[in-house]
Amino acid sequence: MIVILAVIIVTLLYYYTTKNYSYWVKKGVKHDPPVPLFGNNFKNYLGLASITEASVELYNRYRGEKVVGFYRGPKPELLIRDPDIIRQILTTDFNSFHRRGIGRDPVKEPLFSNLFHVDGDRWKLLRQRLTPAFTTAKLKAMFPLIVECAEKLQKVAAESASKDVDCDVRDLMARFTTDFIGACGFGIHMDALNDENSLFRVLGRRIFDLRFVTILLIALKDLFPNFEKKLPPVSKKLKDDLTKIFTKVQEERKGQHSGRNDFVDLLLELEKKGKIVGPSIEKTNADGTPVQAELEMDVKIMVAQLFIFFAAGFETSSSATSYTLHQLAYNQNVQEKVYQEIKTVLAKYDNKLSYDAVNEMPYLDMAFKEAMRMFPSLGILHRVCARKYTIPEINLTLDPGVKILIPVAAIQNDEQYFENPSEFIPERFSSDNKMKHNYVYLPFGHGPRACVGERLGQMQSLAGLAAVLHKFKVVPGATSKEILRVSHISNVVQSVKDGLPLRLITRN
Repeated sequence: MIVILAVIIVTLLYYYTTKNYSYWVKKGVKHDPPVPLFGNNFKNYLGLASITEASVELYNRYRGEKVVGFYRGPKPELLIRDPDIIRQILTTDFNSFHRRGIGRDPVKEPLFSNLFHVDGDRWKLLRQRLTPAFTTAKLKAMFPLIVECAEKLQKVAAESASKDVDCDVRDLMARFTTDFIGACGFGIHMDALNDENSLFRVLGRRIFDLRFVTILLIALKDLFPNFEKKLPPVSKKLKDDLTKIFTKVQEERKGQHSGRNDFVDLLLELEKKGKIVGPSIEKTNADGTPVQAELEMDVKIMVAQLFIFFAAGFETSSSATSYTLHQLAYNQNVQEKVYQEIKTVLAKYDNKLSYDAVNEMPYLDMAFKEAMRMFPSLGILHRVCARKYTIPEINLTLDPGVKILIPVAAIQNDEQYFENPSEFIPERFSSDNKMKHNYVYLPFGHGPRACVGERLGQMQSLAGLAAVLHKFKVVPGATSKEILRVSHISNVVQSVKDGLPLRLITRN
């Protein structure tokens, strides 16, 4: 009896996990043969390859194809190799692909009610309300807070240089970014640069240092989507900590503007405007006009925006700036050009960082963009087909719910678009060089769902880089490795193993 029951269970499990495996065969889309239960995502589920690594491998194996089929567990997904199709998905036909499809239940896990993870009307209304928070005037007003953090960064870097030992610049820039987020996001001086166990530094580690149980829960969500609501939340402690911090700051500023011009101030201003109302992106009236959608800007929603301000800014900026320093250490001729530019520009501003000074450093900006091309923080973009859609170039019709993968890391390192892609050449991004296609460089995404904080992230990153490079030369250290090892368990955001050790040398 037990044997019969086991056979029935195995048979049902096999049917459930393989019933969709004919999807791409019927559509005539090339793909690797899927493995029962795991699909084509076997290595990722076992922590042997990140989804970015898997996408790069798939992209390179199917050269000549515009799209490639993929199965994440039982679900069919489509990897896009063609930049023209990418443009249609991200911009031209955005309404058919407005969902990211990577969030979790925002009722069960309120932190996922943030601009990055939510979909549909919640996303549209939040984007409508938050976009004005990143105007040039508001960015300029935030810059003095960035300068404070940059000056502390120089002091900590000086201590490392005086010891004449390798410095993990990945950790150094993470602590700088943490201080910046504490100051510009929460209005709190966390001093993560001097205290590696400060509250925000601990929060940052908790978000991105994935534990086995978290990886297992994510895999179960993919493999058995119908059971998602039965899975326990993975962010309760984090939500409680962030809510406690926010409500304390909110209480301190009740009824007044703090004058700090930080993200909390901006959120409290937005809260005063009341309910967010706008045309729906999901529902229409009988006459075809969009239904009016609305969303209350309550504490849960505001804490969720602070969470993504912290999470997105912390990992992406610290990764991009530390990788830039890594490349400059191994390309001394480029570093010298960057240094001469920083020195010349800051001499005009009494050797002090300012918003205008950073905007007068085009070569530093080019070097930063080149580093993000080689190692984008987000190695892959996700979208979901919201309604039946036909890709005109290949006459392929997709059904609602099919997920889209855009392999950013693979495209940005394709010699078809970037000659000698493994070489660090900032001049690729000079005003004289025209990119072969606008949709082959996507570190911040593109279209209506491009990163809303792109300019703030770049401004903070360039300021941090200028602060370090103005005072210090970076060179490979005793434990440095030019070719980095990518973490196999990272997914949405790429990360490296063993840090980024370099030697800092004080400039005369």
